[in-house]
Amino acid sequence: MKRRRLIADAAVGAAGTVAIAACTRGNSGGGSSAPAMEVDDRKNVRWRMASSYTPAIDVLYGGSERFAERVRELTDGRFEIAISASGEIVPGLEILDAVQQGTVQSGHTASYFYRGKNEALAFDTAVPFGLNYRQQTAWMYEGGGLDLIHSVLADFNIISFPGGNTGTQMGGWWKERNRTPADLNGKNMRIPGLGGVVMERLGVNVQTLAAGEILQALQLGAIDAAEFAGPYDDEKLGLYKVANLYYYPGWWEPSGQASFYFNLNAWNELPSSYRLALQTAAAEAHTHIMASYDARNPEALQRLVDRGVELVRFSDEIMTSARQIAFDLYEEIAAKDKSYQKVYQAWQQFRSNSNRWFSTSELSYTDFSVAGGPTQ
Repeated sequence: MKRRRLIADAAVGAAGTVAIAACTRGNSGGGSSAPAMEVDDRKNVRWRMASSYTPAIDVLYGGSERFAERVRELTDGRFEIAISASGEIVPGLEILDAVQQGTVQSGHTASYFYRGKNEALAFDTAVPFGLNYRQQTAWMYEGGGLDLIHSVLADFNIISFPGGNTGTQMGGWWKERNRTPADLNGKNMRIPGLGGVVMERLGVNVQTLAAGEILQALQLGAIDAAEFAGPYDDEKLGLYKVANLYYYPGWWEPSGQASFYFNLNAWNELPSSYRLALQTAAAEAHTHIMASYDARNPEALQRLVDRGVELVRFSDEIMTSARQIAFDLYEEIAAKDKSYQKVYQAWQQFRSNSNRWFSTSELSYTDFSVAGGPTQ
């Protein structure tokens, strides 16, 4: 399709800029004249970015602010991006539409919010029993994942780049224990995405609620359980005040990748140096967000435990049943959707190869290193 060709050309152009910049730095000598690419053809640009997050979710929202500041620095103040929180321009779950239509030139969101538009978009964020955040980053940047996601988003006139990752999330806040799949039957839970579909097949009544609605729903008994993210973000919602059984792991979201969206027309109008600035700033924000969660979650988890929260591991029986349901679901979707099938098969091959490596040295070291348990 024409849009896919535009995305391919845009990606090649940006890659060429990176290569040229690297060669220029490597070959420049004292007294040499500036190379042709240094000719200042830059212009003043003002963009808007709509976020799916609010300042209260400070790591993700702060990541978009860091991104915008880095773009400004890399362009000597000529390219400025104004960040708007969820709901200020458009609702937080309508970022894709806003970027596609040009209401804003850019967005910071999670692609699995839009799996109703194309199921393959879930692979840009997380799927049950999928990749951890290191594997996800490797797949995106070195395993062909980014090209596949670009081909999907091309139909929406969007190009994207990874914009942070929460890491493996927790398994939600529960009022009652769940030892077997049968214990889940009839429970009411707030859980979105494909994880919600899997839970439905386990007999759970699934609800989708905005973050600010979760606590009240638990207090009123409208739901029996709720998942959101990890300790740092969950603590702020105060869910521990109502449901003090904190399950782990969040098998439905083994990584939670956010993405920076750019309207493809706006992207192609930029000088190549500005496109490079966007990519560079996105990569830096992606790394910083991951590091922030890894640094903040341990202390938040300890604070929750100190308040009387009980950590409970999902039983192997529950996770085995959920995993079978998840991969049956993927096969069902792939049989009906060729676009999804293409992404899924490539993802599955990468997952298999990556797990072979992670289950060797990485897993054995981690098992030994943290043998004292999750709170040690």
